[in-house]
Amino acid sequence: MRKPIAALTLLAACAGVHAEKIGEVDTVFKLIGPDHKIIVEAYDDPKVPGVTCYVSRAKTGGISGAVGLAEDKSEASIACRQVGPVSFPAPLPAQEEVFNQRTSLLFKRLRVVRMVDSRRNTLVYMTYSERVIEGSPQNSVTAVPVDRATAIPVK
Repeated sequence: MRKPIAALTLLAACAGVHAEKIGEVDTVFKLIGPDHKIIVEAYDDPKVPGVTCYVSRAKTGGISGAVGLAEDKSEASIACRQVGPVSFPAPLPAQEEVFNQRTSLLFKRLRVVRMVDSRRNTLVYMTYSERVIEGSPQNSVTAVPVDRATAIPVK
């Protein structure tokens, strides 16, 4: 009975994590279908109120992009910032995937991982792309220092 409840709780928590589109710029004109773009999205860390991550990534256009068959490029950039008072309702794992988003129909995902640097009282966020067959070493990292008066609780 505990496993189904835990699974439903995890599913509910993940369902609340969604990207808020901040803006976009066109990078390549496509005669048919949408242009290639770079989009910027905001994600609030679901376990750390007061921290938001901004991710910019490529979005493939054209006909394949319009029908959802295009595979977006692996390049992405991340910047996480304190946007309000930081609190920790529960202890955090030392490393945990915070967000992931599909960037192709079946095989590719953009992932954001949070790591706790206890020695420096800092939250470190990294984004990278993962494929079923072959991932990409391209990544981006950012850090959010937390006031020393607020220790980061770690599981």
